[in-house]
Amino acid sequence: MNTKKFLVKKPSAETVNQNMMVLIRKVHGMIDKPDIEKHRQSQDHVGALLGNVKDMLIRNVDIRGMDGEWISVNRAHMKKYIILYCHGGGYSTGSSLYARTLTTKLASSTSMDVLCFDYRLAPENPYPAAMEDAMAAWDYLMLLGYGARDVILAGDSAGGNMALSLVLRLKEQKRLLPRGLVLMSPWTDLTSSGKTHKTKAEVDPVLDAEYLERMIGNYIPEQKDKEEAKDPMISPLFGDFEGFPPTYIQVGENEILLSDSVMLHKKLVQENVSVKLDIFKGMWHVFQMSPLKTAYDAMDKNAEFIYEICR
Repeated sequence: MNTKKFLVKKPSAETVNQNMMVLIRKVHGMIDKPDIEKHRQSQDHVGALLGNVKDMLIRNVDIRGMDGEWISVNRAHMKKYIILYCHGGGYSTGSSLYARTLTTKLASSTSMDVLCFDYRLAPENPYPAAMEDAMAAWDYLMLLGYGARDVILAGDSAGGNMALSLVLRLKEQKRLLPRGLVLMSPWTDLTSSGKTHKTKAEVDPVLDAEYLERMIGNYIPEQKDKEEAKDPMISPLFGDFEGFPPTYIQVGENEILLSDSVMLHKKLVQENVSVKLDIFKGMWHVFQMSPLKTAYDAMDKNAEFIYEICR
């Protein structure tokens, strides 16, 4: 009897990645609704679904009338250092619930407590409301008895912008700075000057120019020209980074904000800041949210950086 073996050819890594990006584009299309309230609700549904992790303690907290939550692993863990997390969402959407797709991974990989806060959102509350709330969260930690050097500041997308702007504000006020910064796909330049806004426009499955312009219009509605958006408290890329704490940046190869990270890295190097940039091949904007091995590997790299600076 003639028997033939049929070998099923496994798809290439590139094919798998392309298929994943198609899926991400579809999912993001369902979340990114022009109706901002529906957009926010959709994100919270995703956060509740993907951020529902076993063995994780979530405690609500009131920060001077602002909602927030502590994320902790339900086991013995490090108490000395904590992570203050700034969520993304273009300053118009997002919440600590949506951010659980990231904060739970961060708490698990580092075994540190993570505090995320629900800052006021645009367009109802344009700049500088969100930044005032970030400072309130920082001051809250100081009142709890943490020192600046006990805090690692982290954020994704607009939250990365917020983390950088907060450190610039602390520096401006001649206050002590956090121990380090962890930035995931940070939105550093609201003038959109980076070349990848054009070169990655066709491949980015999450962001596009129209969405960014909408978010910019919500956050700084009185903007008359691009020069106004160069304010370092709005576009931290244009800030003075002398004396900045060690910084770790992660960004996807296939996102229009790739230049925002590359230009930030270049400027930090020029100003003698200890900084590391990892560009993840085939990945998209804040890919760390996805339930993928690469996302967990990236979180492990975040933890390695944090352990290194906390020695």
